Amino acid sequence: MPSGPLRVDRRPDGVVVLTLDLPDQRNAMTAELTAAWREAVGSLRGDRSVRAVVVTGAGPAFCAGGDLSWIGESPDLSVDAIRDRMLPFYRTWLSIRDLEVPTIAAINGPAIGAGLCLALACDLRYAANDAVLSAPFTRLGMHAGMGATYLLPEVVGHAVAGELLLTGRKVSAAEALRIGLVNGVVGAEEVLGAALAVAEQIALNAPVAVRLSVAGLRGDRCQSLEAALQYEALAQPVTFATDDLREGIAASKARRTPRFVGR
Repeated sequence: MPSGPLRVDRRPDGVVVLTLDLPDQRNAMTAELTAAWREAVGSLRGDRSVRAVVVTGAGPAFCAGGDLSWIGESPDLSVDAIRDRMLPFYRTWLSIRDLEVPTIAAINGPAIGAGLCLALACDLRYAANDAVLSAPFTRLGMHAGMGATYLLPEVVGHAVAGELLLTGRKVSAAEALRIGLVNGVVGAEEVLGAALAVAEQIALNAPVAVRLSVAGLRGDRCQSLEAALQYEALAQPVTFATDDLREGIAASKARRTPRFVGR
């Protein structure tokens, strides 16, 4: 894609890297960046060549969150008018959860507010050792937005999420790892590489099985053991009917690397 607020790098292995590219604004979610995100994610939806997606930020920040300057510029906006503006904004950025492939956040620096929610919307998260993460909504005098009250408890549990949302305090990368907010912490120069290494490993696996696994892991599909059993009893037979399963078994017997094609 042409140069703009969002860089899209499609790699030959099926891994796509989305880089928020407004470093001078700490990759805040401006209207321009939001429009570019909507277009980019829309172009990936249904693309069977995509195996995994990595999201990161240019410069020292991952994402400073929403650009709320318009609120101060429009003090007479009604609650309805603000709601009508915020819902499409939330849904645009959270559309990454509509992708059927695994998504990974490479948190190269601060992930604040809606920027943290973007990272939480991804399936996996890896953080630079100097990154800080926070949901400072109450400190700014506002209620949380962009799914924070769902996404944060989904990742760290209700007790920890409640403490983070109510205090709005900053969390270091080390603490984020301890509480399960991120999957790993590495040096600042290594975070994108770490996320890509995981994405590359995923990209080598059978696409149908990976997509069905993503569907099972997300949201409330398998919130009980019985629900998980019912889903798996449908999803596993689907993979049994694929050429990739036969390739995987043959490769295992031959002690070679399988070559999965997604069917």
